Amino acid sequence: MVGPNITVDALRHLAPVAPDWPGNEWWHWLVFTVILIVFILVMVIIFIYLERRIIAWFAARIGPNRTGPFGFFQNIAAALKLLLKEGVNPTNADILIFWLAPIVNFAPVIAVFAVVPFQNGALLADLNVGILFVIAIGSISTIGVFMAGWSSGNKYSMLGAMRMIAAVVSYEIPVVLALAGVVVLAGSLSLNDIVIAQERVPFIVLQPLGFLLLFVGGCAEINRSPFDLMEADSELVAGFHTEYSGIKWAMFFLGEFGEMVVMSTLIATLFLGGWQGPGLPPWLWLLIKIFIVDFIMIWTRATLPRVRIDQLMALAWKFMFPLALVNLIITAIQVLAWPDALPLYVIPINWAITVVLVLLGSKLFKLGWGRVEV
Repeated sequence: MVGPNITVDALRHLAPVAPDWPGNEWWHWLVFTVILIVFILVMVIIFIYLERRIIAWFAARIGPNRTGPFGFFQNIAAALKLLLKEGVNPTNADILIFWLAPIVNFAPVIAVFAVVPFQNGALLADLNVGILFVIAIGSISTIGVFMAGWSSGNKYSMLGAMRMIAAVVSYEIPVVLALAGVVVLAGSLSLNDIVIAQERVPFIVLQPLGFLLLFVGGCAEINRSPFDLMEADSELVAGFHTEYSGIKWAMFFLGEFGEMVVMSTLIATLFLGGWQGPGLPPWLWLLIKIFIVDFIMIWTRATLPRVRIDQLMALAWKFMFPLALVNLIITAIQVLAWPDALPLYVIPINWAITVVLVLLGSKLFKLGWGRVEV
C-alpha cells in the first residue's frame, strides 16, 4: 500500500521518471537545478504580471499595457530600473547582516522546490520526509526578514520584523496540523507519494477544511493581503524593508512573489492532485492548478481589507488552531475506520462538518471590533 486511497497495482500506468534521469545522478541534479531556477524566475515574472493585470481588472483599471505585448515586459523594465538604482546603506545599519538578509529571505524558495514533483518521479530529490523538509526550509525566510529589521537600525523596520515573527509562529501551528491531515490520508511524507495517493480523488474533496486552513495560514505566513501587516505603509512606513533600495529591495520583492509561487505549488500538490489529470501533460496540469490558486490569492487581495495586528493573532489562536485540531482528529478517526480506502460517502460528511465548524467558529470567535486586544 502507498496510502489508504490507492494500491501499488494501480500505479503501473503512471510511468515514473527514472531517479537518475537523464543518465546519471550528477546530470540529474544539474538538469533539475537549472530547471527549478528557470521555473521559479519565470513564474515570478508571470505572477507579478498577473497580479497587476487581475488587480486592475477588479479595480476597473487598465493595468500595464505599454511595454511589450499587453504590457508583459513591464516587469522586466521594472527589474532593470531597480538594478540601475543606487543602493543606500543606513548609517546605523549592521552592513553584513543588512546585505545578507535579502539572500537568506530568497534562498529557501529555491530549496523547497527540490521535493516538488512535476510528474511521477520528476523531481530533484524524492525525500521520504518531504513535508518535514518543506516546513523546515520554508521557515528560514523568516530569519531573513528578522535580519533585515534588526540590522536596519530603524524602529519601523524592527516592528515589521517582529510582526512577521509573531505571525509565522502563530500560523505555523494550524498550517502544520493541516499538513498532518494530508500525511495521515496519504500514509507518506513524500510529496510524490501524496500526489499518487490522490489518483482516485483529490484531497480537497476529502478534506476541504484542511485546504481552507492551509490556504489562509499560508497567506498569513507569506505576507499576503489581508495579512500584510509587516509592510503596512499606513503605520510602519514600509515595514521590515523600509531602509532597502535598489537590488536589495528587489530581492525582497522577488522573495515575496517566490513564496507565493511556493505556496500555490504546495496547495496544488497537496490538495488538487498535483500533476494528475486527463489528456494534458502532467507538468501542464500542475501549472494550471498553480495558476488557479494564484488567482484566488489575488482575488482575496483585491477583496478583503487589511486586518489589525490583534485580529491577525486572534484568528490564528482562537479560530484556526481549534479547527485544525478537530480536522486532524476527524481525519485520523476516518483513516482508522477505513484503513484501505475512504468510501465516497465520506465526502459529503466532511463537507458538512466543514460548514458546521466554520459557521460555529464564526459565531464563537470575536475579532475584537471596537477594542484592541493584545
